Amino acid sequence: MDQPRAAARLRILLGQLGRCSAGAVIAHPISESVSSAGFHPQQFQYTQDNSVLTLQQRKFYEENGFLVIKKLVSDADIERFRNEFERICRKEVKPMGLMVMRDVTIAKSEYVPSEKMITKVQDFQEDEELFRYCTLPEILKYVECFTGPNIMAMHTMLINKPPDSGKKTSRHPLHQDLHYFPFRPSNNIVCAWTAMEHIDRNNGCLVVLPGTHKGSLKPHDYPQWQGAVNIMFHGIQDYDENNTRVHLVMEKGDTVFFHPLLIHGSGRNKTQGFRKAISCHFASANCHYIDVKGTSQENIEKEVVRFANELFKVKQDINLKVCLYEMTREKSCFFFLFRCLKILIPDSI
Repeated sequence: MDQPRAAARLRILLGQLGRCSAGAVIAHPISESVSSAGFHPQQFQYTQDNSVLTLQQRKFYEENGFLVIKKLVSDADIERFRNEFERICRKEVKPMGLMVMRDVTIAKSEYVPSEKMITKVQDFQEDEELFRYCTLPEILKYVECFTGPNIMAMHTMLINKPPDSGKKTSRHPLHQDLHYFPFRPSNNIVCAWTAMEHIDRNNGCLVVLPGTHKGSLKPHDYPQWQGAVNIMFHGIQDYDENNTRVHLVMEKGDTVFFHPLLIHGSGRNKTQGFRKAISCHFASANCHYIDVKGTSQENIEKEVVRFANELFKVKQDINLKVCLYEMTREKSCFFFLFRCLKILIPDSI
């Protein structure tokens, strides 16, 4: 990718130039055993015309809704993200707007500042070190294949899946990420999800249902599991259990890009270690907001608003659509869920 084009894209993300363009990166589809049926170029609807993806890779994503690129993020970058996460866990840094999540089985009385207590940090856009992930040229190079050149980073996470407590709370039910996003079109949204270490079925790798991105957004709610479920871990209430499942075994630095309608989840961590991954959802700057009232997404909107009212003591009604729109007028990127509510909260909080 030429430098002026990359620079323009980074200005959209950060308002300033980032790093220089990435060098050549070898890309591979995840598996030849998953369908990559034939396509004519005019049939492509989930990928953009550019020279980054091979024809085979475009066919694979079009048919399956995901694509793994091997060794995309360097070991050095992974270690920097890991070190910053550990600093956050020790409370050495406290980025504004960051949401720190703990497993539902961890009592507040047991909490001590360490990675053993934190299962996820969300909305790390104000942490310059972690937000570097969203600006890596090697990531953006592929993101553009799905969103086009005008890119917005909209939701960030570093996931620290803990060893399961025995109550299976470390698993994540099958879901579609679009359930959490009040904007469209879905075909211009993509998630970049990078393994920070070896990930397999033992420590709770991602599982995807190939081809389900071609369907519609399904109703989500808390799964009917015995025991507790982590907050906002909604799952699809009705899906075809006969669908093919693919477990994504990944190495450190491998990155999977997937469509927001792709049904996916993850199993419990049966090891004694912590399974880490870093991710960001990106969207085209041309995406538009929708009102989720009266749709299957209304339940998650109500939960987010209720949580925000409790957390920030907001006494006025919050409309996520208006809130997000106002945020993007001031910033060059989306920040969904809790970060989007900051516009209604005094800067001193």
